[in-house]
Amino acid sequence: MFLFLKLWSTLAFLRSFVDATPLGTTSPRRSLDEISTMDIVEIEAFKPYTYYAGAAYCNPSTTLTWACGFNCEANPNFQPVASGGDGATVQYWYVGYDADLDTIIVGHQGTDIAKLLPVVTDVVFLLSPLDAALFPNVSSGVLVHSGFKQAHANTATLVLSAVTKAMSAYSTNTITVVGHSLGAAIALLDGVFLNLQLPSASVSVKSYGMPRVGNPQFADYVDQHLSVSHVNNKCAKRFLGFAHCSGEKHINDSSVWINCPGQDNESNQCVVGEVPAILLGNASDHDGPYDGVIIGC
Repeated sequence: MFLFLKLWSTLAFLRSFVDATPLGTTSPRRSLDEISTMDIVEIEAFKPYTYYAGAAYCNPSTTLTWACGFNCEANPNFQPVASGGDGATVQYWYVGYDADLDTIIVGHQGTDIAKLLPVVTDVVFLLSPLDAALFPNVSSGVLVHSGFKQAHANTATLVLSAVTKAMSAYSTNTITVVGHSLGAAIALLDGVFLNLQLPSASVSVKSYGMPRVGNPQFADYVDQHLSVSHVNNKCAKRFLGFAHCSGEKHINDSSVWINCPGQDNESNQCVVGEVPAILLGNASDHDGPYDGVIIGC
């Protein structure tokens, strides 16, 4: 039984990183901007958010008191507001304020393959429309991974309440949503959700190892409404009609960070071009390092 669950977990983990473009086709959505190598200042600017993504794997009792070990110690001036989730049926999440960055941080836990339910969430990958109650006035042609959609819905209203409280308490309208793996997918949906629900806010997403969350129309919608940076570390998977939004930062096999403009840039310096085959790549790279940081708690 244990072996079966381990194999199932591994398959689900891989299938949660599905790509937008059917095999053998070329994405038409390319950017005219040039690919560039990121410098040390650009790379180091991500590090606080990398630790915040790692903190989302920690038990809510520790993020609520900001006593979660090295992830919390890396951002010592963070002021927690709320946290929740059980790590099984509902992914961990937390909300608080970073005075150094002058932004509210929203963190979402990623896949823990030791727990079966988050893995099942990853493997359920039918496309479906967004919930009109949470995402008003979004076209029905905008489709997302049904498992990711449910994982986001589990915490959406709680997160919104906590963010609204933090905005009032700290007199800011800047929100940054972070996450890794499944948490990155939830973070992207949360960014879209918060941007719709809080029109006065300035919302951005910084994610790590983010799977492709929706169809090309979803990727286009994100590009039009949200600032996103999604960092990946060598791995790439391609499958069944999903698309990445713009904002890729690719760490290549030489550990060089590459800014890859456009959606699913097919340059051999970016993830689709460098790792072109379906389900290719070393799964251990998924957790990092991201500028020396391995994501986890």
